[in-house]
Amino acid sequence: QKSLERNQYTDAVKSLEAIDTYYPTGQYTQQAQLELLYAKFKQKDYEGTIALADRFIRLNPQHPNVDYAYYVRGVANMEMNYDSLIRYTSLQQSHRDVSYVKVAYQNFVDLIRRFPSSQYSVDAAQRMKFIGQELAESEMNAARFNIQRKAWLAAAERAQWVIEHYPQTPQTPEALATLAYSYQKLGDQATSQQYIDLLKLNYPNLVKANGEVNLRAARKEGSWVNRATLGLLGRESKTVQVKEQTNSETEQRSLTNRLSLGLLDKPTTEEIDSAPIEEPTDKPSWMNRLSFGLLDKPETKETSGADAAN
Repeated sequence: QKSLERNQYTDAVKSLEAIDTYYPTGQYTQQAQLELLYAKFKQKDYEGTIALADRFIRLNPQHPNVDYAYYVRGVANMEMNYDSLIRYTSLQQSHRDVSYVKVAYQNFVDLIRRFPSSQYSVDAAQRMKFIGQELAESEMNAARFNIQRKAWLAAAERAQWVIEHYPQTPQTPEALATLAYSYQKLGDQATSQQYIDLLKLNYPNLVKANGEVNLRAARKEGSWVNRATLGLLGRESKTVQVKEQTNSETEQRSLTNRLSLGLLDKPTTEEIDSAPIEEPTDKPSWMNRLSFGLLDKPETKETSGADAAN
C-alpha cells in the first residue's frame, strides 16, 4: 500500500504478486489482484495487464468490480498500439497496424454489453467512438492508395466497408465520394450515379457543377475532425504519466480529467457511492487508485472506518 501511495510501482508489484502467490484464497486476495492490475498498468506493462485482466475475468466473473478488469483490458490494448515513437510524435495511428485497437474496441463492446450501468461505460463509449474514427481512417488510407494505383474495385471495397461499419464517422463523405468515383472509373455509371445523388443530397459541395465528384474536397470534408482529435483523444500514454507530486486537490482533479478524456472531471467535493470492495480501515486510498482517480472520495480519509464497515 505504501509503495502504491508513493508511486513505487516496481516494489508494489513485487509485494502484490507475493500476496497473489502465497495467499491465493486470502481475505484480500481479489483486492490485491485488482491493485496488481493497476500497478502493472502504471508500469506500462500492458501485456502483463491484459493477461492479469483476462485471468481475473475468467476466475471472478461475478465479482462486483469485474467491470474494472474489462475496462483496463481495453485501455491496455489501446496502449499496445502506441510505441515509444508514436507517443511523442504527430504520426497518425491510422497509418499503422490497427490490430490492437480492434481488440480494444471489442473489449469495450463487451464491457458495455455486460455492464451497461458501469461507471466505466461512458468513457468506454467515447473510446469506441475514437477507435471507430481511427479504423475508418485506416480503411480510407487504403482506399486512397488503391486510387493512386488505379485499383478501382479495391478502393470501392474499402470505402464500402466504411459505409457499412463506420457510418457515423467523419470519413463517410469521402467514402461516398470514393464509391462514386471508383464505379465511374469501372464503367458502372448507374451505381456511380446513385452515390452521386446521395452526395448531392447530403454533401452538395462534393459534386462539381459538371456532375463529377470532387475527391479533393471530400478528403478535406472527412479529415477536419481527425486533425482536431488525432493525437488528443484516446492516447492514454500521454494522460497517465506518473507525477512525482500528487498531493494537491487540483492535481487530483486534472488527473481525473486527463484519464477520462475530459469527460468525467469530478471535483473532489462530489459525493460518490460507497466502494463495493471492502478494505481495511488503515488503507483508505485503494479505491482512488483502482478507479484511475475517477472515484476519488475526499471524505475517505476521515471516514474510512465507516466505509469499511459498510
